[in-house]
Formats: sequence, C-alpha cells, structure tokens
Amino acid sequence: MGILGGDGFSLPIVANNPIIPASITVTDSALAQMKKTLENEESTHCLIISAQSGGCSGYVYDMKIDENPKDNIEFQILLFDDIRIYIHNSDSYLLNGIELDYKDSLMGGGFNIANPNASRECGCGQSFG
Repeated sequence: MGILGGDGFSLPIVANNPIIPASITVTDSALAQMKKTLENEESTHCLIISAQSGGCSGYVYDMKIDENPKDNIEFQILLFDDIRIYIHNSDSYLLNGIELDYKDSLMGGGFNIANPNASRECGCGQSFG
C-alpha cells in the first residue's frame, strides 16, 4: 500500500547543527597509546572522532584511525604533539570539551570519552544524548 493507503513512511530529519571551534583534552595515557598505535605513521594517518546517530541514548562515539582526509574543509584538526585528531564540523557542538582517556586493565584496555555536553548516558557508557 502507498502513502495514501495508510502505511506511510518516515523521512529523515535534517538539522542544521551549529559549527563551533572544538576544543578537547587528551590525557597523557591516551596520548601515549595513540603514539604507540600510530608509530611511524603520524604524518600519513590520524585519529577521527565523531558522533553517530544510534545507541540507546541518541548518539554513539565513533573513533577510527585512518589516512589523513583529502578534504580538510569538513574537519577541525587538533594537534597533540605529532598526533592529529580530526573532528567533523557537524559533530563539533557534541564533542566540544570532551576528555579522551585511555585505561589499561586486566580485561584489556580501551579509550574512554568523558563528555560534559551529554545530558544522559546509557549504562554501558557507549552512547549519550
């Protein structure tokens, strides 16, 4: 059945989110882990941090090491020693002020993001809103 028949469908909502100059904090342990991970590839690769729709609270963090983007106009580039962190302009209002940390534990280590902009977080700490 089509739209007029009652089944309908939903359209994505387009939001014009503000682009703000992003500022983040990287702890010594997070910087050390990034240096270890990117060893000898600091000039060609970077860490990209973004916020994707999803999770039980609205957004999930996405972090990936990738080749430096060819088109830098969509990103803000933050430099920590020789490590470049890229934050997408459209996520700047969600990620401004975050603290990136790295914790090592018996069960394995991992990066942790503390976000002062999050009004709520899920129990597992992977999503925020």
